This record gives sequence, C-alpha cells and structure tokens, in this order.
Amino acid sequence: MKIKVYLEPSDEGGYTAIVPSLPGCISEGDTKEEAIKNIKEAIELYLELYLESVEDDVITLPEAEELELAI
Repeated sequence: MKIKVYLEPSDEGGYTAIVPSLPGCISEGDTKEEAIKNIKEAIELYLELYLESVEDDVITLPEAEELELAI
C-alpha cells in the first residue's frame, strides 16, 4: 500500500508529517527520519483502529463467495 505523506519543517524545529488521505493522522519528529518513523506508526495505528470499527459493521452474505486479500 502506498500513502502520500507531506513532510514540512516545523516553526519550533523538527518536522511535521501529515497524511491528507487519513484525516487527523499527523506526527512529528526532531529529524526527517524520526518524523517518517513516527508517521508510519501513526498510519498503522490509524488503520488498525479504522478496521476495528469497520469489523463491527460487517455483513455476512450466505450465498456469496468469501475471499481474503493481502494488500
């Protein structure tokens, strides 16, 4: 999976990383490398929480074929 991340210098120093496609998914770091590491963790947590909320709304269709996909 590829996700676009914007990395910009912070006024206070360090960097801010923003994921426009995931509202509210923002992180920071003292260096570019740290900001990238932190935003990767934030994305994983964001998606994990999102998928948990979606699982509560799962609909089963008895006549449908069920598949599992790796993304």
